[in-house]
Amino acid sequence: MLTKIIIQNYRTFRNFKLEFDPKMNILVGDNDAGKSTILEAIGLALTGKLHGRPLYQDLSPYLFHKDAVDEWVASLHSGQALTPPEIVIELFLESTSETAALKGTNNLQKIDEPGVRIRVSLNPDYNAEYKEFVKEPDHVRLVPTEYYRVDWMAFSGNGVTRNSIPASSSLIDAANIHLQSGVDYHMKQILNSKLQPDDRVKLTRAYRSLRETFAEDESIVKINRELRSTPSGMSDRELTLNIDVSQKTSWESGIVPHLDDLPFQFVGKGEQSALKILLALSQDAEMAHTILVEEPENHLSFPNLGKLVRKISDKCKEKQVFIATHSSYVLNKLGLEKLVLLSSAEGFRLDRLPASTQVYFKKLSGYDTLRLVLAKRSILVEGPSDELVVQRAYMDAHGGRLPAEDGIDVINVRGLSFKRFLDIASLLPENRVTVVTDNDGRDAADVKKSYDAYASSPNISVHVGEDVNFKTLEPQLFKANGRATLNTVLGQNFTTDDNLLDYMKKNKTTCALAIFESDQSITIPEYIKEAVDAVS
Repeated sequence: MLTKIIIQNYRTFRNFKLEFDPKMNILVGDNDAGKSTILEAIGLALTGKLHGRPLYQDLSPYLFHKDAVDEWVASLHSGQALTPPEIVIELFLESTSETAALKGTNNLQKIDEPGVRIRVSLNPDYNAEYKEFVKEPDHVRLVPTEYYRVDWMAFSGNGVTRNSIPASSSLIDAANIHLQSGVDYHMKQILNSKLQPDDRVKLTRAYRSLRETFAEDESIVKINRELRSTPSGMSDRELTLNIDVSQKTSWESGIVPHLDDLPFQFVGKGEQSALKILLALSQDAEMAHTILVEEPENHLSFPNLGKLVRKISDKCKEKQVFIATHSSYVLNKLGLEKLVLLSSAEGFRLDRLPASTQVYFKKLSGYDTLRLVLAKRSILVEGPSDELVVQRAYMDAHGGRLPAEDGIDVINVRGLSFKRFLDIASLLPENRVTVVTDNDGRDAADVKKSYDAYASSPNISVHVGEDVNFKTLEPQLFKANGRATLNTVLGQNFTTDDNLLDYMKKNKTTCALAIFESDQSITIPEYIKEAVDAVS
């Protein structure tokens, strides 16, 4: 198994380190956080190839971290002339008898462990050309990769090949898999397991008979007659059309599987995406130690994603798996404790979550846990009506902008699962999280006391409606605005407070939507204002 990776000056990572879980690693992060880069770097260290080609053939100045390049260019202008930037990718492996030949201290940490490294650096053979190149720094914009070389070595200091590394990987990205090649492989598997020798003979005969049937068709006979009478200009022989039934175009390559009478390549993108991933798992993953999966949720509906996640889990039980995803379902189902939240320097894990919380989200895997993980600022609310009113409160305080426009996520936790979400938030000190909750007839101080377990987390604050006589959101809105204002906002004409409150309680979301959309001035309850201010 792979135990750790260190990346230096490669794509989005300047100096990055991540230790791996031996079974499942779920990589999450914002766009351009480096999820795909990690999968790419693992494959590169194990194969020496990028996009299927040896790295030295595909070396580009744009593979280097931009800050490293900018510092080097600036040093040329200042006359200091720093060493040109280098790319280093180091992959540490589990220490076993099979990896003993890779063991050594030829790594950035100088520790005696087995592993392999890719180093992209200036080739000493081109020192003279490089010096000539940097004589005019005003013309230098990019790293001169034509003067670079790629070294692929073990930590022992010896060069390696793919066969000398006792670990292999399979990168599965549905966007880059050619469907037909996978279908051909899948069809051969089915045919080999289902067809008897006599069946194969019958298929061969039936396929050959197509030639005779095709050639005897009236329209084909007419076309061939005209072709025979017309000189081809290429040969003195007669030119005709027919089906090729030679060995290279036998029935194995001519018969195509169908789903509900549609050829595989014509089914929907979601079905294709799932099919490609499963075909790749069947074809490539059998011999691989490490499975790398890129965003399996693409184009899939919620039920089909559930089926795919289960199949990935079943097929990869004895493998080390890395999945890059933006899906809360994938994250919850495979285990929050396996999450790796990426930053520019390292990956942060949630493996310290209480076991009960991990089980809770696995059972109720539809929760938007990933939204909480990725948002730097979040407001947790009990339901859709609270969500709408909180958004209105934010808009009133910020010139009509929605919270999402400022990178703030208002998350409906669907009831009273605040503490499960706060278990996650307490492990993410850089993420500011506020809770907006009802007092439900209890003193606000007592409600806050029930969240004392999170008092030591300065990034978490709890905001509760005061006054036990106003238990939930609707009475709190009534208290702040009165019957006349709410009648106007809601388009009603109630003559008693009790009738208005009864209507609001029975039509929570309708009333909240009217408040959200209203041009009328609304007084927001103080506890909601405080929650909005806390994340602003």
